[in-house]
Amino acid sequence: QVHLVESGGGLVQAGGSLRLSCAASGFTFSRYIMSWYRQAPGKERELVALITPTSGSTNYADSIKGRFTISRDNGKNTVYLQMNSLKPEDTAVYYCNTRPGGHDYWGQGTQVTVSS
Repeated sequence: QVHLVESGGGLVQAGGSLRLSCAASGFTFSRYIMSWYRQAPGKERELVALITPTSGSTNYADSIKGRFTISRDNGKNTVYLQMNSLKPEDTAVYYCNTRPGGHDYWGQGTQVTVSS
């Protein structure tokens, strides 16, 4: 079965950095787009970034463009989100996502809290 496990979240001061990881299993990782979403309390889940399977083309939300970088290691079945220059408004639960077989799959999420 598809299994996604996020890690790397924590508490960081504004201006700091975190690197999130998502370990994937149960599907052919290298053939699918991987995405990071986030959800802040009381807000909708929003797409943060995505990366294509082989070429590594990326797409970012305007709110984080220039600060976050998504990457993937197909040999390790892992997708990363490097977050720099963090702001309090980045505080959210961050989720890894993929869509093999036409269905969305999500990890359990990892909490990122940015203090001012």
